[in-house]
Amino acid sequence: MSQLTPTPAAAYAASRAQSRSTRQWQQADSAHFLHPFTDHAALARKGARIITRAEGIYLWDSEGHKILDAMSGLWCVNTGYGQQGLVDAATRQMQELPFYNAFFQTSTPPAIELAELLAEVTPPQFDKVFFTCSGSEGNDTVVRMVRHYWASLGQPQRRILISRHNGYHGSTMAGASLGGMSGMHAQGGLPIPDIHHIQQPHWFEHGQGQSREDFGLTAAHWLEDKILELGPERVAAFIGEPVQGAGGVIVPPSTYWPEIQRICDKYGILLVSDEVICGFGRTGQWFGCETMGTRPDLMTFAKGVTSGYVPLGGVMVSQRVSDVLASHGEFNHGFTYSGHPVACAVATANIRLIQQMNLVAHVRQNIGPYLAQRLQDVAAHPLVGEVQSCAMMAAVQLVQDKAKLQCFKPELEVGMLCRAHCFGNGLIMRAVGDRMIIAPPLVMSRAQVDEMVNLILHCLDLSLQELQQKGWV
Repeated sequence: MSQLTPTPAAAYAASRAQSRSTRQWQQADSAHFLHPFTDHAALARKGARIITRAEGIYLWDSEGHKILDAMSGLWCVNTGYGQQGLVDAATRQMQELPFYNAFFQTSTPPAIELAELLAEVTPPQFDKVFFTCSGSEGNDTVVRMVRHYWASLGQPQRRILISRHNGYHGSTMAGASLGGMSGMHAQGGLPIPDIHHIQQPHWFEHGQGQSREDFGLTAAHWLEDKILELGPERVAAFIGEPVQGAGGVIVPPSTYWPEIQRICDKYGILLVSDEVICGFGRTGQWFGCETMGTRPDLMTFAKGVTSGYVPLGGVMVSQRVSDVLASHGEFNHGFTYSGHPVACAVATANIRLIQQMNLVAHVRQNIGPYLAQRLQDVAAHPLVGEVQSCAMMAAVQLVQDKAKLQCFKPELEVGMLCRAHCFGNGLIMRAVGDRMIIAPPLVMSRAQVDEMVNLILHCLDLSLQELQQKGWV
């Protein structure tokens, strides 16, 4: 999908980018745009990177530099940039019906069609969908839906949701509370009441000395310990990402999720799979719960549902839950843009494109295994203590001493040092502490995987050289 000749959109983007210098864009950005998760004083000193266009798996900035986007935007551009079919779907829908709401006993064909399609591609227990605009809103919806479900069954005391430290479920009040990010909890008086957390199933941090399989069972039993501590009659649900994304692409041991499922079944609590990152093919199945072998009662999605082209999210609702909701009056919850017709039209086109390209099988049988194979070269690097991957998600753990698996002191911010070399050499790779992560577009070719891995190795070499100069290794 690399670009051969400029498209009209590319020409327009280039023209607009040239209408101001990079410095002028940066000054306007600093003056008016408050960015998410950003130290704005630091950004103002440095100046934002101005991205002007994209095609396939590549971006171009306002200086004309070509960048390989190994993070799919923000875990979302699964089908790659420049898919004209998605642009056409949005255009047609905006011409026909740009907006109408789903309130007042009203619906639109795009929302109905997408609901049907989602019921087709999701696991068989799901027969209904509640649309939102984002994954954060989806996880807020989960909190309200779970509590309403148990109240409708005459068990209003079942209000507690259990999540995991270092998990990420969005940045709204309920989403950030469900997540286990201490930095987010430190702002805004979070978590909200009746949200509790257990430790994450991160073998590298918590399990060394055990086999990965034994540690998976140990980590799962932390959930049962917490349920018993809080009282099973008070626990409503457990929520987790099949693979923790923003926490550092933490792939749990194979024993973990089946044991979590057994524990949820034992105590009758709802299981919620946060598929905002893992959904729509990234793990080699349509959804991460299928990869991990669980049967969730609720499933949040966003990002890959439209490949990020327009905002859309939602919650898939199993028959177990939807039957109760349907028989207990009004669910007092919703959004102006729930089921937005343009977003739904693009999502339908995107899912059909995934099907037409046989993209899920491509990830499972071809490009995912090839990426795992090539990452063995990365694992051999002297700066790397561990590589974990799950199809088109991977993490590279940087260590000070490879033989001892000794980590760097956090205050050295070695991950940020490595990230700077990545950005400076045409590669977008994210740092979570000293854990470098990727989640590239699913449409990659083997040649593009080779290109990406070679860039990663080059940036690791540069990082090692700088660390040696500093005397840190």
